[in-house]
Amino acid sequence: MSSSDPRHSVFPEWLRKSLDGLYLVSGWLAGLFLISIFLIMLALSAGRPLGIDVPAGDDFASWAMAATAFLGLAHTFRSGEMIRVGLLIEQVRGRPRQIAEILVLAIGTAAALYFAWYAFDMTRTSYRFNDLAQGVVAMPLWIPQLAFCGGLVILAIALVDELLHVLFGGLPRYEKPAPESAEEVIERAIQSGA
Repeated sequence: MSSSDPRHSVFPEWLRKSLDGLYLVSGWLAGLFLISIFLIMLALSAGRPLGIDVPAGDDFASWAMAATAFLGLAHTFRSGEMIRVGLLIEQVRGRPRQIAEILVLAIGTAAALYFAWYAFDMTRTSYRFNDLAQGVVAMPLWIPQLAFCGGLVILAIALVDELLHVLFGGLPRYEKPAPESAEEVIERAIQSGA
């Protein structure tokens, strides 16, 4: 992309590819944890009538659910699929719109950094004190907390990335361009499940 393209990156190409790869891997991991939820629930459901017990199945399913939710945040944000209430910001154009986007991104970045720091601190504390799960399987809590912490850290990175991009004059990459035809409107509605 040329530097005059408003969707260009402020980072070198190798860093841009690395960041995009990080967001993609995070999304894939979220998908794998979603599949693991399905498999655990299937084992729990099929095991009951057969008298087979899956130890701590509910615990593992809930940890996988948290991992799915948090690891999917950055990929969802970067794909423009995160729910965004734009009633006010969509009414503004030009430079005021860019300022509003920067303000919104700065607030979002500050919130993500705050939560990422405390998630990291919680995970580190669990590791230092060797906190164990209270369920059937006494797993060290820092292991399932890694996905929670990692997802928030990757989201914070994605928000810093986007804030810098918009600060340097780029258009928000999380915002999809307006559809150009009726077919494109229908295609987007089908893809979003609406």
